[in-house]
Amino acid sequence: MLFHTWVFLAFFLVFYPVYLAVKATPLRLPWLLAASYVFYGWWNPVYLLLIVWSTGVDYLAVLAMARTPWKKPWLTLSILNNLGLLGFFKYGGFLVENLNALAERFDLPYALADPNVCFLSNGLNEALAWLGTSYQVADFAYLLPVGISFYVFQSMSYSIDYYRGQVQLERSFIRYATFVSLFPQLVAGPIERASHLLPQLHGTPRISREDLADGLSLFVVGLFKKVAMADYLAMYVDPVYAAPQNHAAPAVLLATFAFAWQIYFDFSGYTDMARGIARLMGFRLMLNFENPYLATGLGDFWRRWHISLSTWFRDYVYIPLGGNRHGHARTHVNMVLTMLVSGLWHGAMWTFVLWGAVHAAGRVLTRELERTAFYRDRVPVLAKQTLTFLVVTLAWVFFRAQSTSDAWLILGRIFSSGLADPAFPLLMAGLVLAIWLYQYVYESRFRRLLSAGPVRIALVVAMLLYMATVVTSGNQEFIYFRF
Repeated sequence: MLFHTWVFLAFFLVFYPVYLAVKATPLRLPWLLAASYVFYGWWNPVYLLLIVWSTGVDYLAVLAMARTPWKKPWLTLSILNNLGLLGFFKYGGFLVENLNALAERFDLPYALADPNVCFLSNGLNEALAWLGTSYQVADFAYLLPVGISFYVFQSMSYSIDYYRGQVQLERSFIRYATFVSLFPQLVAGPIERASHLLPQLHGTPRISREDLADGLSLFVVGLFKKVAMADYLAMYVDPVYAAPQNHAAPAVLLATFAFAWQIYFDFSGYTDMARGIARLMGFRLMLNFENPYLATGLGDFWRRWHISLSTWFRDYVYIPLGGNRHGHARTHVNMVLTMLVSGLWHGAMWTFVLWGAVHAAGRVLTRELERTAFYRDRVPVLAKQTLTFLVVTLAWVFFRAQSTSDAWLILGRIFSSGLADPAFPLLMAGLVLAIWLYQYVYESRFRRLLSAGPVRIALVVAMLLYMATVVTSGNQEFIYFRF
């Protein structure tokens, strides 16, 4: 169920009035949980089995931790269960494919079957047939549960934080299940922490006029980013990246820059809509993007981009590895490992690992430079922002390319092929420039002007008029749903 569709509008028009009516009663959490499961199960009801399983195991593991001095075995169970789910459904096919490629390379006779297909899909279909139903589950090889990377990390963080003594025990299963599955942020984040979201599920949420105004404006801004910006840019990016061998340097370079903005508008647009919907319900989700393309270094970029994920990897991967506590060499190793894991989190393809490796190399090469007085005080801000944006944009080539061979082809074409004159999408360039200028104003001393009521109203009206008169498409999935 996509936020920018009529199906979601119908869903929300049913959900929201009932929510307002029951929000001060004991029915609030059951209604929230039921609505969240309907929202998630809309793609495929089988998905619900996984989220209920992950939720139940972590809930029981933490209950067990609260009742015994031997907490580590239960934490281990929680982590292995969550990583097992993620590994099986997201990386099982990837692992089998690479093992079979190695077997073929060394002329070994044995080949592994895809574990996703041969176990779950066949087993469920046999069970459904035994029950006398005609419904058939799709092959799990083609069934990556939507948002599994997000809710698995969110649920697992609760177990880890309880083990560390950073959150209190949640005794209500319904409240905990609602925390894991709250539908605005369920399938693409932000990845909330129990210490931030669980307390908001206690008591009656207060919804003020400011919440309604901010929630609606956030939703409109996110909707504009998605359907007016991201989906429009996709019309240029997709054909070029689908067949990069058919395009010369200018077209490939322009598509690469366009994708940098497409993924930003797509993902931050989803986050804005999620935060807006949650605000209408009386919840405040964490900020997930803070003008990342104005970053003055790669470290600054990761403090601004997908903040909930970058802080997750910082707290649960980088710091446990040792962080920066054991000298420069160990710090660099920890940074590289964290970025490689982050790349693999995004997808079961070597292109994502290479994307993480590019960022890892960039961080290792620039970390000490960014901390020097010369870089901070003598290098112009615009030069630092431009260089950072160029590095991030070139790294996106690996993220977007359909294969490693396509990625190397695109990079080679950008730097070596002859020039040609592609049809230049002026509207795309104008919209991106306008957003970029807005971000500069937002981070300048004139920021208060953007918060003025008339300016906010004018911007919202302008976005609505643009979407009503120009936008023609609104059914593309969000990029981060696949992660």
